[in-house]
Amino acid sequence: MSPHVAQRNGRTATAEELAPLAFAGFAHFTAMQVRDGRVRGLDLHLDRLRAASLELFGDALPDDRIRSYVREALKAGPSDVSLTVTIHLPGDLEVLVRTRPPSSGPAGPLALTAVEHERVLPAVKHTGEMAKTYYRRQAVGEGFDDAAFVDRRGRLSEATIWNLAFWDGDTVVWPDADLLTGTMMGIVQRRLGELGVPQRVQEVTLTDLPGLAGAVVMNSWTPGIAVRRIGATPLPSAPAFVSALHRAYETEPLTRP
Repeated sequence: MSPHVAQRNGRTATAEELAPLAFAGFAHFTAMQVRDGRVRGLDLHLDRLRAASLELFGDALPDDRIRSYVREALKAGPSDVSLTVTIHLPGDLEVLVRTRPPSSGPAGPLALTAVEHERVLPAVKHTGEMAKTYYRRQAVGEGFDDAAFVDRRGRLSEATIWNLAFWDGDTVVWPDADLLTGTMMGIVQRRLGELGVPQRVQEVTLTDLPGLAGAVVMNSWTPGIAVRRIGATPLPSAPAFVSALHRAYETEPLTRP
């Protein structure tokens, strides 16, 4: 029997309740890594869920209710898990909390192909995202590990399930484009500021890549996995950059839901 759970509004979800969600594209979610029953950046996850609910549904559930559902799911399994909170609107707002084995992502470094793509409602982490899986599968078929997105103006924005960050040898460079600000991205940005590591936001195009000193992808799994190539352009490994991102993340306190 699996130690992991799927709960609807704080109680075990039945197969009949879960089946319609397999075809429900109008929902949003957040994903987090829980360690020893605690999570980093909990405030950012709650902010994300609240803002997305208001954007999609015009209403939002209280933070305390979301936290109570997360606590209930954590009671039922291991203290280290990957946890996803999905909110949808079959009638009233409902919350699905699922747990899975913990993850820290691939080892890297990764090679990314570059494809022209702009997500619908990029600021919302929503479930209607077939293109992400499609482009990743295409990338793997072409010998890459994943895909980075380039918008119609030629700007790199994000990758399929990742934020992008770049390094110029001194400063962390965040791409200026329409994208999802990930919770990991938010954690790293505020902690880098406290550590005194310079940051800036600027447009980054494929032609800018040869002038950069490194790149990473990040998401709820990890604060940074090195990228060795985007398209045809190789990128330096920049271990000091990757280390700075991990150090920043580790200074974020763990919080109990």
